[in-house]
Amino acid sequence: MADLLGSILSSMEKPPSLGDQETRRKAREQAARLKKLQEQEKQQKVEFRKRMEKEVSDFIQDSGQIKKKFQPMNKIERSILHDVVEVAGLTSFSFGEDDECRYVMIFKKEFAPSDEELDSYRRGEEWDPQKAEEKRRLKELAQRQEEEAAQQGPVVVSPASDYKDKYSHLIGKGAAKDAAHMLQANKTYGCGEATVGLGGGGRGAQ
Repeated sequence: MADLLGSILSSMEKPPSLGDQETRRKAREQAARLKKLQEQEKQQKVEFRKRMEKEVSDFIQDSGQIKKKFQPMNKIERSILHDVVEVAGLTSFSFGEDDECRYVMIFKKEFAPSDEELDSYRRGEEWDPQKAEEKRRLKELAQRQEEEAAQQGPVVVSPASDYKDKYSHLIGKGAAKDAAHMLQANKTYGCGEATVGLGGGGRGAQ
């Protein structure tokens, strides 16, 4: 038992084997590569931000442009651009279904897009102000016609069937038929209307 413990202790005290040294060297190299990549990525982000700041600045100074569409970007790039736009006091939106195809559009504050325009971009369509105006006019016209029709009052619709037939299951078929016959008889003989009596006193009055 003592020999086993001694051999374990002596093996622990030995300098690291060649295999251990190789593993440590590889780990150091990997750490150095990772650090270099992180620095490169950081530098790329800084350069990208500078490029976006230049493009946004040019856009602001160009009085002929009211909006600008950028090429599709990854999530990090879109995030940087949105930040640049916000700092510049502009408005920006991302459009596109797939993450790889998503792109950013920026707008000058005084030309911020309407909900209809945004919906058009979300559907992947180009915004056509003339078509939108025509659509709006037609909608207003339809609304005015509806309002005018409502002011004229309800349209009287004559029922297709007699109410007694409709509710015969409630008042009983026999009662419904009797009521229907009575109504028909009244119409035929003019009951319910002012009629001249044909009694014996009729002749004497002439």
